[in-house]
Amino acid sequence: MILLLLITAGVTGYLIHALVYPEKY
Repeated sequence: MILLLLITAGVTGYLIHALVYPEKY
Protein backbone atom coordinates (compact mmCIF):
# COMPACT_ATOMS: atom_id res chain seq x y z
CA MET A 1 0.00 0.00 0.00
CA ILE A 2 3.05 2.23 0.37
CA LEU A 3 3.43 2.36 -3.40
CA LEU A 4 -0.17 3.53 -3.75
CA LEU A 5 0.46 6.32 -1.25
CA LEU A 6 3.58 7.40 -3.12
CA ILE A 7 1.70 7.48 -6.43
CA THR A 8 -1.16 9.44 -4.87
CA ALA A 9 1.27 11.94 -3.34
CA GLY A 10 3.07 12.31 -6.69
CA VAL A 11 -0.15 12.94 -8.61
CA THR A 12 -1.37 15.40 -5.99
CA GLY A 13 1.93 17.27 -6.08
CA TYR A 14 1.81 17.41 -9.87
CA LEU A 15 -1.73 18.80 -9.86
CA ILE A 16 -0.84 21.42 -7.24
CA HIS A 17 2.24 22.42 -9.24
CA ALA A 18 0.13 22.72 -12.40
CA LEU A 19 -2.32 24.98 -10.55
CA VAL A 20 0.41 27.13 -9.01
CA TYR A 21 2.39 27.44 -12.25
CA PRO A 22 -0.25 27.25 -15.04
CA GLU A 23 1.87 29.30 -17.47
CA LYS A 24 4.20 26.33 -17.96
CA TYR A 25 1.46 24.09 -19.35
